[in-house]
Parts: sequence; structure tokens; C-alpha cells
Amino acid sequence: MKHLNSLLAIAILFLAVGVANAQDENNPWAFEVGVNAVDVFPAGTEDGRLPLRIMQGGENLQVRGDYFEEFYNVNDHWNILPSVSKIAIGRYIGSGFTFNAVGTINRIDQLGDAQVDDLSYYAADGEIKYSFRDLINGPGGWFDPSLGIGGGYTWVDDIGFGTANGLASLRIWLAENIAVNLQTTYKHSFEDSYGIRHFQHSAGVVFKFGGKDTDGDGIYDQDDECPETPGLPEFNGCPDTDGDGIEDRNDACPQTPGTAEFNGCPDTDGDGIADPQDECPTVAGVAALNGCPDADGDGITDAEDECPNEAGPAANNGCPWPDSDGDGVLDKDDQCPDVAGTVANNGCPEVTVEVINQLNEYSKTILFDYDKASIRQESYEALQNIADIMKEYPNTTFHIEGHTDSRGSDSYNMKLSKERAASVMNYLTTIGIPANRLTSEGYGEERPVATNNTAAGRQQNRRVEISLKKDQ
Repeated sequence: MKHLNSLLAIAILFLAVGVANAQDENNPWAFEVGVNAVDVFPAGTEDGRLPLRIMQGGENLQVRGDYFEEFYNVNDHWNILPSVSKIAIGRYIGSGFTFNAVGTINRIDQLGDAQVDDLSYYAADGEIKYSFRDLINGPGGWFDPSLGIGGGYTWVDDIGFGTANGLASLRIWLAENIAVNLQTTYKHSFEDSYGIRHFQHSAGVVFKFGGKDTDGDGIYDQDDECPETPGLPEFNGCPDTDGDGIEDRNDACPQTPGTAEFNGCPDTDGDGIADPQDECPTVAGVAALNGCPDADGDGITDAEDECPNEAGPAANNGCPWPDSDGDGVLDKDDQCPDVAGTVANNGCPEVTVEVINQLNEYSKTILFDYDKASIRQESYEALQNIADIMKEYPNTTFHIEGHTDSRGSDSYNMKLSKERAASVMNYLTTIGIPANRLTSEGYGEERPVATNNTAAGRQQNRRVEISLKKDQ
């Protein structure tokens, strides 16, 4: 009884440890506490006698029965100690194999059909078992049959002998870490003189324990890909902080729910650009502008576009270039933006023959003081008309020509023609024509337009003409 009490105390201790460390099927350790029964009758012998000599009144005890005969005859053959009589500790090896160390006690009062005085029974055994649980049910099934082999040493009173064991067991899992275990073990003695073949049956409760769950997420470290951070089973123990179905390790925005398309980041404005890359995350835009809108499609974001609804170049802040005079030449390229012209003349009007003729009709009326370069006052109106026409062609350079008749010396006529042409040019600058748009030259009597033999011809030769300045 002393031994029984010690074993019971150990069983209670292991039971407490097992409950306190209840784990799932991946836990490597298991503890079993239960009862056992010893039966020698169905073990069979060739001569029907027990090879173990236990003197009971000087007689050798008889045994009847062949192998497995009356295997379930509990009342006549089984020796059962009505107390905790089995403890076992097991360690998972891998690939379905488990090693168990088993200790059992019993009291023998039946050897076959013979009654004997109470004999003490102690056994220490090692077992290697293979579980068919995963093959039959898949991982986590409740039905867990096993086959195994082992060996041990048994004492009946003061006689000890070694055994080779074969066993079959059935565990029924009531929870992830608790099972009922039913087991039958055949123990074959190696000593003919002292050993005894027998069956040992047991029933017990198994507790699995020993798994480590550092982060406390219910997924043990050996299966937890993030053992130090609480996570979810569907991500093998790794977290999904924002709950978007994308684990943090693969989530570019682990604190903000997003979609797999954008690696876990959101696209608030639905423009197909993830918020971290979207410079305008709340307003739908285009990829070319980093997610910002471009209503007029001119390649300039609306925020920077002074004309967001009208396409224009960046050089003009997103607004189209104006064509103030409507001549088809944009103001930026138009040398005469306020006067309609031609494309060929950079937006400025082109001087026609008719215009030159009109200028010269006015220039014919310009009068000078006799034998001088000073302009007579009655010519001012004609000069104003000339200036007004010139202003219509702001990019044109006009050439003022002075001419004389043949009277007088050539040198004098040349000098007078130059002075009169210069006088006209200077006057025009005083009434608004830029000096850089005017040139003057005198030609004396070199370019007559009529005969100098008559007074009328000489009058035509004394003249001022206006022409276009030709490129040198």
C-alpha cells in the first residue's frame, strides 16, 4: 500500500501539470493515469503449465486455455487493483511515432483458473507506438488507434524477468488535449524457469502538454511563423493588424485596411493608385500625375493649372496661349499681337504694293522751303497720314529716299537730297515712328522719273519717295 500511495501522489501531480499545460495535438508530451488488469489464461503454454514456479503448497499451478481463449473473462481470470495502478509519460518522436515509459502495479490472486495468495506485481516498460490517427481521420481526428512494440521488466513478488511486448491501443480524443486510452499488451517472458507470459490490459486518461506559445495566440511556436507576435491561425500565427485579410508581413500598410491589389494599402479615391503613392489620395486622378486630377488633360494637375477646364501648356500655367488679333498666330509667336497679320510675316501685316503707292501719294505733297531741307507747315498733314499707315505695320522698316532735278551741281544736289530725306525721317520719329524702323538716303539727280528738259519733268524729279528697306 505504501507503493500505491506514492504512485497515486505522483499521478495527481502529473494530472495537475497536464491540466495546467493543456495543449493541442502538436504538443510533444503526454501523461496517462489509469488502471490495469493482468491475465495469464489466454497467453497459452505448450504443456498447459505456468513456467513460473510459485510454490503454493508444493504444487505447480495449472493454466488452461490457448492463445486468446476466454480473452474477455474478467471475473475468472483478470487481476485488477481497484485504484490508480498505471502511470505513463510519453514523448512524440515524429512521423506518428511516440515513445512511452510506463509504470504499473497490481495484486495477483488468480493465475489461470487457480487461486493464489496475493502476490505483488510491478512492471516497468518502454513502448514505441505508431498512431494511425492522421491516416484515418486526418490531423485532429478523434479516433486514434495505434500499434506498438516494446520491452520491460516485471516483478512478481521477489521474482523478476524481462519481457518483449507487443501492444494495440485505441485513444478516443475528447478534446484537443484529453483522451481516453484503452490498451492491451502481450508480454512474452524470456525466462522459461521464472518468466510468465501474460496479457496486461489498461484503461486511462491521457493529457497532452509541453507545447510552447510565446505570444499566447493559441498557436504553438513550432507551428507559429511569428512566435513572438500574436497572430491568426489562417496566417500561421502571424498578425493582420488592420484586419484586411493580408498579413502584416505582406502588408505595405499594416495599420490601414486595404486590398491585395495594392499590397494591403487602400485606394481611397478609387483611381487605381494606392494612397501611399497618390499625391491626391482623396480625389481621383491619373497615374502620370501621381494620382492627382487633370480635368482638361493637358498634363498639368488641376491644383497647378490656372485654367483647369481648358487645356494649355505648362509654360503658360496650363492656360492656352491667346491670339489677341485672331490672325492664327499665337501671341507668344506674334510679333504684332494686337494687329492681324500673316503666319509668313510672324503675325504682322504685310506691306503691299497698294500700301506703298498710298504712302507715295502722300509723300508727293511734301513741300520744302526753297533750296532748303526744312519742311513747310502745309506738309504736316500728309506726314501724319504717312505715320498712321506706318503704325499699322509695326515690324516693317521703311526707307525714305530724297531726289532732285538736274539743275545745280551733282554734289550740291546729292547733299540737298540727303538732307531732305533725313528731315522727313526725323519728323516722322517726332510723331511716333521708332527711329529703328526708318532709314534715309539721298540720291541727288541720279534717279529721275521724268525729263529734266521741261519744268513739269523737273518738278516730278524733285521728290521724296518711301519704299521698304531691303535686307543688305
